[in-house]
This record gives sequence, C-alpha cells and structure tokens, in this order.
Amino acid sequence: MGKRSNFSGLARFVQEANIPSESSHTLVENVRITTKRSMEPLDCERPPKKTKSEATKDNTIVKLVQKYDMSGSVPVFSTMNEVPDNLKKYYAQRERFFSLYSTPPGCLLDEEGWYSVTPERIADQIAERCRCDTILDAFCGVGGNAIAFAKTCQRVIALDISPTRLALARHNAQIYGVAHHIEFILADYISFAKTLISSPKTTASRKIDVVFLSPPWGGPSYLSGSSLPSDSDSSSTADSVPFGLSDIQPIHGADLFDLSRRISTNIAYYLPRNVNLNEVSALIKHDFAKDSAQEFIEVEEEWMGRKLKALTCYFGGLANGQSELF
Repeated sequence: MGKRSNFSGLARFVQEANIPSESSHTLVENVRITTKRSMEPLDCERPPKKTKSEATKDNTIVKLVQKYDMSGSVPVFSTMNEVPDNLKKYYAQRERFFSLYSTPPGCLLDEEGWYSVTPERIADQIAERCRCDTILDAFCGVGGNAIAFAKTCQRVIALDISPTRLALARHNAQIYGVAHHIEFILADYISFAKTLISSPKTTASRKIDVVFLSPPWGGPSYLSGSSLPSDSDSSSTADSVPFGLSDIQPIHGADLFDLSRRISTNIAYYLPRNVNLNEVSALIKHDFAKDSAQEFIEVEEEWMGRKLKALTCYFGGLANGQSELF
C-alpha cells in the first residue's frame, strides 16, 4: 500500500517560540535545503484507526504498563539535586523529550537515552513526514521516534542492540498507548539489514516503506569532536567544525545509507546540525545514471524554541516534490 494518501509533503519546522516567518532556499549540489519558520499547525491528520471503545483501550493500556513496567531498572530522579551533573541539562528538558514523562508509572531513560532521545515535537514532525504503512526505526533507543511513528504508521519495526533500552522503549510506548503498533526487536541493525536484503521477498507484508536512521553520533560532545556539550552557548564555534559521516557509528554513515537504500529508497536520516552537507549530497550521486531525472535531497531544520537541534535529510519519495519516487 505504501505511502498514505494524506501525506502533505510540506516542510515544517518544530518551534516553541514565536519567531517571525521567513523562507530561504539554498542548493548544495543535489541537496535542497528549505528553511521555513512558522507557527502554523500541522495540516495533515492521520486517519482514525479501528479501535475498541475508549474504556477498553484505557484498561488495556494500564494492564500492559503493569506487565512491562521497567520501574527500578534505571535511576528515577525526584529533584534536580538527585541528578548527576552531566545529565542536569537533559533532565530539565524531560517534558520536551516525553510530554507524558510524569504519567504513572512514568517514562524511563538510561544515561545514553537522556542525551540521544529525539524531543517529542521533533519526533512528531518527522513522523508526519514519514507517514506510511511500515517503517523501520533502525536505532530506536528509548523509543522517542518509534512512539511518534506509531501515531502515523500502521506498523513500526523498532531495533536496538541494548536489551535495557529496548525494554525502556516498550515501557514508554505503553504509557502512550501505541505499543501494539510496534515490533520491538533486539538486533544489530547492520546484521538485520543484511539478512533482510538476502531473504526472498515472498509476500507484500514484508515490504518496508521507509527506513529511519538515527545512528549514534558519538555522545554529547559530537559538535566539537572533543568536550563541547551539544547545547553549549558556544554553538557558533561548534558549528564551524563540520560533522563528518565517518563519525557515524557503528559504521561509516555513507555505508549505512547504502545498506539502508537496498531496503527502501525512502530514507529519513537524522543528523547533527553541523553535518557536512557536501558529504550528504554525495550519498546519491551514484544513483543519477539510473534515472533521467536528478534526485534531490530535502534537508529539514529541526528547531526547538530558538535553538537548531538537528537536521533531517529526506531521500526518495519523502523529499518534497518527489512523491512519484515513493
């Protein structure tokens, strides 16, 4: 079935502050960077699913949360004084990461989850852009993106190599009432992808419409390659140091893209705001000979308030104006 018919294809950027609207368009070879700042609400809504009554749904959610309750598996902080110094700035944003953070039994994050989870409003924005039947979240972590995808996609395949983070992701998804749309798989994405590619495509149900890549960037110091925190006030200095795709983990970012492209041409690549766009542009150069029309990459800036948090690069039919490639 593929792409949902009400996908709008419009670039929207997540903000929490009222910033004057402006638009700019930049071209770096085959990369189209569109910057649009607006407080307009999303204009595409996901069609309602066939669900049981709200009462039954609520009872099911409570039961499942109890079954997969991971409380006690990771530290839970009651006050800022209990939070380690290296996590204080992330804990202060807990409601941005998960709006239901305090909903009993409470969302849970391990140390890596605190600095790697995608803020909820950004995750929701990406999920709208990736609206489809089946999406593969290659590095799900504690579930920020997987939960958002479960709101816009019929089926989410969520992978992670950490049994703890995978269990936390399921726990958090139960709180949002969307875990029944997510398949949590403990697996290394590289091995999983190679196995999937080599397996015979026997049924349409095996088709993956979109692959979402949010690989490890190397920890909170990725912006400078040393010890500069990602939200440091010295962001201008940090941004002057390009983030190379070779810094992506667990393999070179270009190799990761090429592997994923064999699963689906529709890729959403979540990258640091200071990523080298020339390297991003080079990702699809070798595909030009296959089609007469040049494929463009859409780069979406992800803002929270007045801070640019990250870039999401859309490939294939996810890019605005290229729906025919889906």
